[in-house]
Amino acid sequence: MLSRPAKALIGLGVALAAALGLWLGRGEPEAAPRAVASPPPTGPRFFSPVPESGPAIPGGRAERRRQLVEQVELTDHTYCSYLEGSRYPMESRPAAQNPDQLHPNQPVTEMHPMRLEGGGNQSNVFLQTSQSRVYLAAGEAAAFSLRAVDAQGATVPIVITRALAQGMTYGGSRPTPQVALSFADDGGGADPVAGDNAYAAVLAPSQTGLAGFHGTIRTEVRYNAGGRNGFALFDVIYTPVLPASWTGQVREAVENGSLSFYLGLEVRQPGRYIVTGRVDDARGQPFALATFNEVLAVGTREVKLTVFGKLMTDERPALPLRLRDVDGYLLRENVDPDRLLVPRLEGQVFASRTRNMNGVSDAEWQSEERARYLLEYAKDRNAARERLAAFDPSQPLPPSACVPAAR
Repeated sequence: MLSRPAKALIGLGVALAAALGLWLGRGEPEAAPRAVASPPPTGPRFFSPVPESGPAIPGGRAERRRQLVEQVELTDHTYCSYLEGSRYPMESRPAAQNPDQLHPNQPVTEMHPMRLEGGGNQSNVFLQTSQSRVYLAAGEAAAFSLRAVDAQGATVPIVITRALAQGMTYGGSRPTPQVALSFADDGGGADPVAGDNAYAAVLAPSQTGLAGFHGTIRTEVRYNAGGRNGFALFDVIYTPVLPASWTGQVREAVENGSLSFYLGLEVRQPGRYIVTGRVDDARGQPFALATFNEVLAVGTREVKLTVFGKLMTDERPALPLRLRDVDGYLLRENVDPDRLLVPRLEGQVFASRTRNMNGVSDAEWQSEERARYLLEYAKDRNAARERLAAFDPSQPLPPSACVPAAR
């Protein structure tokens, strides 16, 4: 039960509420009083006011625009690079784009510090080595040579103590026979000059116990130079059987706007053959690299090496063109070694009789694949340009490297 003072306070509150209600009910409601602005806070100021205009803060608008510009430039570079690079088909390319494939029969030469038996190098003696080729078809041979020189290039007397060739096997495979090689400095065989302290030897697998081996043959040479014992390694990849052989028949034709060389090939093992030929102009300057990559059935076939028409009209080589240094192999998938070699054709193979540009086309190469790629790259390029234009319509778009700019 409430006390008398409490009851009095409650009654007073009820009376005040009633009076307030009567007062609010008289006439129209008055507008609420306007709030008075509070004074600015005092104390130290940590940040300056943010300007309404001026340089964007890091990670803001300028950074986003930079990213969009990069996307436009990247997609434009991709489109233009493919457009330019696909003017000619892959089987007919300018020689300048493939400098490492223009002279396949040049010796492979190296020079490095003398490697010592037991590890380490002899820093003041250098070994110069050379081998005539890396890939050997059945019946072919490779020549090796080596000599030692000091830091000034003067020869260091060298003595060959042992040279053995052996097929490299792995796992549980039986080791192959070892074949001794005779390195000589007598001016005979693979050694061009007698008594110059450069020693040479020849490896002909088909004439040794390695005739049936297919794979990498390693020749290990032990020698003494400058009073220290060193070693050198020569590796070749050997094919013991020929999957195909050349017939010796070659013809040419100007067809579909291009110049093609047809080489007869007697195919013994069917499959995908990859053949490469080098084409020089009439002055002997490398002009084009022609490639064949097709599946051939057993029998007498033709390998087509094409010099694309637009490549000829763009570069205007001195005619007639000459085909040289043709090599090829049968591709073997998912095995090691991955190829069976076709005998190489060294030097000039055929001199074209075509002496003018009659029938040669200047049209760019066209294919379903090229059209599809250009369409997709163009979509990417246009989408990037649209994003940049929508983000910053006040600024012009970066110019394209190959097509007129479009908004």
